[in-house]
Amino acid sequence: MIPIVTPQQLAEELKSEHKPVLLDVREAHELAVSKLDIDHHIPLGELPSRLSELDPNADIVIVCRSGARSGRATEFLLSLGFRSVRNLSSGMNGWSRDVDSSVQMY
Repeated sequence: MIPIVTPQQLAEELKSEHKPVLLDVREAHELAVSKLDIDHHIPLGELPSRLSELDPNADIVIVCRSGARSGRATEFLLSLGFRSVRNLSSGMNGWSRDVDSSVQMY
């Protein structure tokens, strides 16, 4: 089972003093459509070769368009021993629908 965070839960966490690290695994052209204030942008296909950019002890929330790619990335990082990794359920489209309608859906 993949740990998830809903868009509403993430919105609340981003207001707290203990904000999670946001990792966007979409392709670069997708960031031009919609994005959050992310800490890291590593496309899913590059993740295995760029692991050194991430802290395995950080609280990481992974973002993509709909939650599918970020779900795969969550499973991958957890399998490598990352301690706290969660998938943004429904991705950026869910964020647009449930939190901030000014963020474009695609």
